[in-house]
Parts: sequence; C-alpha cells; structure tokens
Amino acid sequence: MIWRQTGPAALAAFLASLVEFVEALTLVLAVGVTRGWRPALAGAAGGAVALVAATLALGPALALVPLAALRLAAGLLLLLFGLSWLRKAILRGAGILPLHDEGKIFARETQAISGSAQQARRSALDPLGTITAFKAVVIEGLEVVFIVITVGSAGRMFLPAGLGAAAAGILVILLGVAVRKPLTRIPENTLKLGVGVLLTAFGIYWLGEGLGYPWPAEDWAVLALAAAVLVVSMGAVPLARRLAARRSA
Repeated sequence: MIWRQTGPAALAAFLASLVEFVEALTLVLAVGVTRGWRPALAGAAGGAVALVAATLALGPALALVPLAALRLAAGLLLLLFGLSWLRKAILRGAGILPLHDEGKIFARETQAISGSAQQARRSALDPLGTITAFKAVVIEGLEVVFIVITVGSAGRMFLPAGLGAAAAGILVILLGVAVRKPLTRIPENTLKLGVGVLLTAFGIYWLGEGLGYPWPAEDWAVLALAAAVLVVSMGAVPLARRLAARRSA
C-alpha cells in the first residue's frame, strides 16, 4: 500500500534526477580534469547547497496552497515538462535530432576551459573553474528541484520524491568517483523517454485530480496512463521518421 502511493513519485524523481546529474557530472569532471579537483569540488558543493536551500525554501511554502489548486498547477507543469522531454526523445529516436553524447560534451567543455589550466593549478583559487562547476550543478539541478517540488507537492509526497532524487545523486557521484569520466554507457535517450512518459502520466493524473475527476482504480490509474503514453510515444518514433523522410525526399 505504501509503495503504491510513494513508489511512482520516487521513481519519477529518481529517473529524472539521474539524467540531470549525469549531465552535471560531465561538466564537473571537465573542470576537475583540466583545472584541478579543488575548484571542481568547491563549485559542485556550492551548487548543491544552493539547490538544497531552494528546495527547503519552496517546499514548505507550497503546503499553504489548497490541495486541489496545487494538484491542478502541478499537473499542468508536469504535463508540459513531460511532453517536452517526450518530444525530444521521440525526435532523437527518429534520427531527426542528434543523440545527446556526453563524451563529446566532455571533450568540448574540457577544451573550452583548459586555456589557463596551468596558472589555475598554481594558484590557491580558480574562480573560472569554481564558477563553471557551480553553474553546471545549479543549472542542471534546477530541473531536479522542479521535479521534486512538483511531484512531491501534488500528493504531499516531498519525502519520497526527495529520496528518489537524492538516491540518483548519490549513485551518479559514486560512479563518477569510481570511473572519473563521463557516464557514456547510460542510455540517456531511453531514460529521457521513460522520464517523459512518467511525468506526462503524472501530469494527466494530477490534472484530473485537481479538476475533481474520479480515476478508476485510484492510484493505479497512473500505471495505466504511463502504459498508454508509452505506446503512443513508441508509435510516434517511426511516424516522425517517415514524415522526416518525406520532407527530405
């Protein structure tokens, strides 16, 4: 019973956070390799503190909003966010958009910030490296904060959503420490498709809840919605591929 209520929220937050943390890790590793690990870790730690503070500040404030209005707003935001992820995943699956390559991003960022690396290593402080790592964590982490707050607020499930995001962060950090290179083997587009499916399903479900629609099977309706969204998304990939081929013909 507890897992039925909290499991989907924790899973959605975990998968969405996993994607964003991998992207942040790529940039932090680029700083560490080229400019030293002190500014990389200092910037990443500062970004993490800023994100935690933002989450703690915004989360309790949402408790003052009426539940029906909160569910309606969260459902709309999750639906828009999920559809955005689905669109990109479908276009990448169809070959219309290039796949997200963490290896290429790592190489590009390494080249971009390596100009004064030797001087940076000889100095106690490296503002460029620290700020780069800080921005990477904050920019990618803001999407994690968004997911945790919207998924958690709709059903008053901040704790499972937060734990899911924290688990993803810990996993990515441990893997990053172990390999010290971009996690290029993670099938990111598949993950983004899965996250888009979950967020879209959650968005539809909470929109219905906010509008007072009585879902059949209650919480289990999320799984049925996710299955339906997945089927439609998988069917959209070959359709988009054929449409792109016709336009280029």
